[in-house]
Amino acid sequence: MARVAILGAGIGGTSLAYELRQRLAPEHTITVIGDGSKFSFIPSNPWVAVGWRKGDEVQVELAPVMARRGIEFIDSAAMSVHPDRNQIALANGKHVDYDYLAITTGARLAFEQVPGLGPDGFTQSVCTTAHAERAWSAYQKFLDDPGPIVVGAAPGASCYGPAYETAMIIDTDLRRRKLRDKVPMTFVTPEPYIGHMGLGGVGDSKGMLEKELRDRHIRWIANARVKEVRAGEMVVEELDRHGKLEQEHTVPFRYSMIIPAFAGVNAIQGLEGLVNPKGFVLIDKHQRNPKYPNVFAAGVCVAIPPIEPTPIPVGAPKTGLMIESMVSAIAANIQAAIVGKDGTAEATWNALCLADMGDTGMAFVALPQIPPRNTTWTKEGKWVHLAKVAFEKYYLRKVKSGSAEPFYEKSIMKMLGIERIKPGSAAR
Repeated sequence: MARVAILGAGIGGTSLAYELRQRLAPEHTITVIGDGSKFSFIPSNPWVAVGWRKGDEVQVELAPVMARRGIEFIDSAAMSVHPDRNQIALANGKHVDYDYLAITTGARLAFEQVPGLGPDGFTQSVCTTAHAERAWSAYQKFLDDPGPIVVGAAPGASCYGPAYETAMIIDTDLRRRKLRDKVPMTFVTPEPYIGHMGLGGVGDSKGMLEKELRDRHIRWIANARVKEVRAGEMVVEELDRHGKLEQEHTVPFRYSMIIPAFAGVNAIQGLEGLVNPKGFVLIDKHQRNPKYPNVFAAGVCVAIPPIEPTPIPVGAPKTGLMIESMVSAIAANIQAAIVGKDGTAEATWNALCLADMGDTGMAFVALPQIPPRNTTWTKEGKWVHLAKVAFEKYYLRKVKSGSAEPFYEKSIMKMLGIERIKPGSAAR
């Protein structure tokens, strides 16, 4: 009998648990450890932040769903991981022993890197559903006394889609409320140019997003470093292409949402050979840690180098399509290891982003994510908004039912008219 532990219960962790349960015989145990009892569909958080969704509408209680699938769920944060003795110490005082471990925790939100940043400071966040609910509370107060808004990302962020989405969704919401004329908006980003998205651009993402911001009267500051946030104002350093200070801006705001830098979670920080200096998990092409071959990782917690050097640190995103392919590779490789075989499955590492813009949307596809690419695809239209709404409903049903079906590969790629890439196959 093999004991498989999954640390993290987001898109990666829940999908992996369901796929492993489908692959493994019943005598092999699967334990999922989540910091909180609910699965949250993170892509819906910008909608939560403006009241278009309630928090509980994008969440699923995991324990009963997983129990029906023969999966143990533990609602507790992990205090520390001990890969030398195959054990996880939990905040509830207990520990979990494992034969195989998959780390799918996502990232720690490093608000402390910028003074005044974050929900406990002066800006909001959509990185968790709880943060998005706090952002909605702040937004309601803002609506009573509207003024300038600043949206964007801090240096070291590696997820830019939600920042663009939040800006466009707020713009749409304010227009519907007949308040847009009272709200100057500024978009601040460390990207060297609008539409870089940590991917070096995808097709004409630069032109498309610049046009969208321009048409919506949203001013932008790119190649920008948020230096400090104070009550009602943000200090932003704009750099030139050589990384030298070009201009310092003091941008006023009455409401702000800034994506912070990402770092590895505390439970694995400083484990030599397991993580890099920022706490992200080191893996080989089979999603396996080189030092601890019974430890795998998928998703935002994985160490991926930037696509290219930039004047300000810009992380590479891990989209749902990429996470799904990582999960399939891990499931296949754990299954192989249990029966004494070498796991050879590899993730495809492709990027797909459906960005909702409130009343329209943009779709970006990069196959593979790291250039040069076989496929670069960008489209814009209201159908993207509708696709993301359908995507949300489908995925939440998938989590509630315990389905291991690879949604991105079977549905989204087909919908976009792009050739399906088999999960777990090598990238070509």
